[in-house]
Amino acid sequence: MCSPGEAPPGPAPAGDLPPEWETDDERMAFLFSAFKQSREVNSTEWDSKMAFWVGLVLARGRRRGAVRTCLRELQNGFERRGSVPLGLGTVLRELLRRGKLQRESDFMASVDSSWISWGVGVFILKPLKWTLSSVLGDSKIPEEEEVLIYVELLQEKAEEVYRFYQNSALSSHPVVALSELRSLCAGLCPDERTFYLLLLQLQKEKRVTILEQNGEKIVKFARGLHAKVSPMNDVDIGVYQLMQSEQLLSQKVESLSQEAEKCKEDARSACRAGKKQLALRCLKAKRRTERRIEELHSKLDAVQGILDRIYASQTDQMVFNAYQAGVGALKLSMKDVTVERAENLVDQIQELCDTQDEVAQTLAGVGINGLAEMDSEELEKELDSLLQDSSKDSLDLPPVPQKGLSAPISDAELEAELEQLSVSAGDLAQKTPCAASEPKTALGLNL
Repeated sequence: MCSPGEAPPGPAPAGDLPPEWETDDERMAFLFSAFKQSREVNSTEWDSKMAFWVGLVLARGRRRGAVRTCLRELQNGFERRGSVPLGLGTVLRELLRRGKLQRESDFMASVDSSWISWGVGVFILKPLKWTLSSVLGDSKIPEEEEVLIYVELLQEKAEEVYRFYQNSALSSHPVVALSELRSLCAGLCPDERTFYLLLLQLQKEKRVTILEQNGEKIVKFARGLHAKVSPMNDVDIGVYQLMQSEQLLSQKVESLSQEAEKCKEDARSACRAGKKQLALRCLKAKRRTERRIEELHSKLDAVQGILDRIYASQTDQMVFNAYQAGVGALKLSMKDVTVERAENLVDQIQELCDTQDEVAQTLAGVGINGLAEMDSEELEKELDSLLQDSSKDSLDLPPVPQKGLSAPISDAELEAELEQLSVSAGDLAQKTPCAASEPKTALGLNL
């Protein structure tokens, strides 16, 4: 077993194992054999076997979701037909060298864990083993029950705990009791030992700090996903004490309310039994309890008012910091911008626009093909003449010939068309005597 009180997990399910696990006995016999003393003997076989077991060990840890393992647990998990892999110790040593695994003792030694009470049976460390591990490093093959940690999985689980807390009701203030945090994370941490390991990881990342206050451990979280936690100060402890006082007062009010309700029921029972004096004593006790409830309510309102002001001041501080950051950004963005420079720039733009308009007018006044610009008065006269002509009736012109121009026209057809035009001209002359000579000119015929 990896730790006291834990049952060793059984063999891995068949679906979690590679296909050759049950079908290729020759291949599995090679994989279950021990590694050669030196990789240089046959580097290809050595690398193939190492790659197989490294992937399988890491996949097993991620599938189970457990951040801790040991050699004995892996041997039980990968047992095949009564045999266990003989080279798992070498595989674990290689994973330790790569940083994928870490000894639990080395991990805890790297974190300032003075706040943990080692005598509660959560962590049992052997100083001799710790010393040997520190001296030998990762070159030593782990013992069968030495606890190892999946480094990446521990970091992911710690991040999950941090986000879970940030999305909970406890995050209204960064300080929380360790016992309340443990209850909140019961679903994420299957055992207390894993919970403490995750807190150690968060403390290593400087995202939480822990302090013992009046025999109780309290945890302070960093504000923001990428922020670093600040040391616990008197304000944090004072706010935590106010929150504890609010919780105790609320519990006391609830208890007294139940007591007052019980006195009321006792008074009713005494009245039914005809015990008037007993009923009066019960009612007096009810009145005293109600007065105590009112006093506690006033104290509770005062505590809640103080907490509300503290939360409001924290919000004001956040807004102030945001404004300050905005002012700094504006100063940087407008460092080279002044009113004088802006006015000068606008004047330059206006001058360029005026110049562009003058150039356009000059280009528009150039004559094309040597023709002089027409006088505006002549244009006005021509426009009036056109307007007068448009008011007259339209001339009755003959229909357009429908025959194709490409076909030859006979002399008879031309004479008939000329006679028709002459008739039309005579009719037009009768309608407009003053313009008798105009049809020939308008039609452009050479008679």
